Amino acid sequence: MKKRCNVHYFPSAPDISVIHFSLVCVWYLSALQQLVGVVGLEIHAQISSNTKLFSGSSVQFLAPPNSLVSFFDASLPGTLPVLNKRCVEAAVMTGLALNCTINKKSVFDRKHYFYADLPAGYQITQQCRPVAVDGVLTYSFLGGRKRNQVMRKNVYIKQIQLEQDSGKSLHDDVNSQTLIDLNRAGVGLMELVMEPNMSCGEEAAAAVRELQLILQALGTCQGNMSEGQLRVDANVSVHRPGEPLGTRTEVKNINSLRYLARAIDFEIQRQTEVVQRGGAVLNETRAYDSKSGPSPSTSCRFMPEPNLPPLLVFEDEASLPAGVEAGQAVLLCTLRAGLPELPSVRRDRLVQTYGLLPEHSFTLVNEDGLMEYFEAVMKGTSRDPRKVIGWVTNELLGLLKQQDLSVSHSPVPPAALAELLELQEAGRISSSAAKQVFQEMWRSPGKAAPQIIQERDLGLVSDDADLHRICQKVVDSHPDEVRAVRSGNQKVLNKLMGLVQKETKGRADPVLVRKILQEKTS
Repeated sequence: MKKRCNVHYFPSAPDISVIHFSLVCVWYLSALQQLVGVVGLEIHAQISSNTKLFSGSSVQFLAPPNSLVSFFDASLPGTLPVLNKRCVEAAVMTGLALNCTINKKSVFDRKHYFYADLPAGYQITQQCRPVAVDGVLTYSFLGGRKRNQVMRKNVYIKQIQLEQDSGKSLHDDVNSQTLIDLNRAGVGLMELVMEPNMSCGEEAAAAVRELQLILQALGTCQGNMSEGQLRVDANVSVHRPGEPLGTRTEVKNINSLRYLARAIDFEIQRQTEVVQRGGAVLNETRAYDSKSGPSPSTSCRFMPEPNLPPLLVFEDEASLPAGVEAGQAVLLCTLRAGLPELPSVRRDRLVQTYGLLPEHSFTLVNEDGLMEYFEAVMKGTSRDPRKVIGWVTNELLGLLKQQDLSVSHSPVPPAALAELLELQEAGRISSSAAKQVFQEMWRSPGKAAPQIIQERDLGLVSDDADLHRICQKVVDSHPDEVRAVRSGNQKVLNKLMGLVQKETKGRADPVLVRKILQEKTS
């Protein structure tokens, strides 16, 4: 919002004070435009485990309400927590993948606050000394003028802590009541705290997507945001470069990458307008849903968890104390050796192995299952990978997006596409006919490419006599284009080739057609 300056200019003689005031206004407006956003994230990732963090209750999405609740989950007196080793290993593996320092000794705390779905009145977490600290996440996103350049940035991980989830409040608007489901109470979470290194919603969404891919590759979190397995709180502020960071506002419980980007950009814009009006940004917790309005901040108190000993992690079997068996301990060497190929490594390997452009590797890795589909196609065809990538990212992915399908639900399996590409490589069909075959394979799952080619008579016309006859017909009926070609305009030859393809319904061998037309127009 620009300030209006009510300045009157007199033609007789310049007023120095007016000129000075005008320059101050220009400087002030320029300074306001320098406000930039600063974004930090707190991400709660539900650990992939059959049981909860401190109890033996099962973990299952959409189970009947309150059907997966142990005495400890319900906080009945006399119950004690028993730490789930699988959850600890998941947190340590995640820390290793994010280049964190793993604390060989970490402790648990009680975070006291009141929520109706928090039966104990506190949450067991690791606020003071978490399991992992000081990591870095390298993430990529498409930028540049044409959004085809892969931009790489780093965001620093302050800490990764283990903690238990709360229950869930179910609001019954019909009967004006709120019901409590404790199935989720006690489910193991990893809270990843990211430093405020990002500047906009697009960067934050890209960082969360990269983290999602890493967690899925590790198997430590399924990362399904629609099921609440990955929930994001964004801390947003604005300031002028070189000045201290502004007052931050927290936007909580975002469960979609698209909404995350929108919510952050909306909050940056809102705070910018507040500062431009001369107002002050409040330190508050807000919801992205404008109907619900801002929600008040929660006051918390911490104390050490008295019922859990310190969590110990060991380097290898040789470092184990006497009497501790290897199967009972968490060993860094074992977890480090089991780390899978991470997304950034996959992208680099795709570029080096197949000669793909970086943006193609970005698309393959970021789309669930697309890289595996592409590599499966490559195993069944001798086609140039740069030709195959066009089919996978344009034809296949285009239809998947159009029908809102995942790669795993593609009607055309990788082997079927590989067979089609081999037929095209062998000269059995043209490129345009191959696309027709692919469309029919999509509509009729189970139909093989050779069957479709035969049924629809899409085989390549390579008979010299037939092609000479068709080319001669096109040349005779387009004298102006022939004269243009003979005058040196070779681009017009492409038009003649298109007319031949139209006559043959896209079944003519383009190499042979070009050769014949060149002879007839020379």
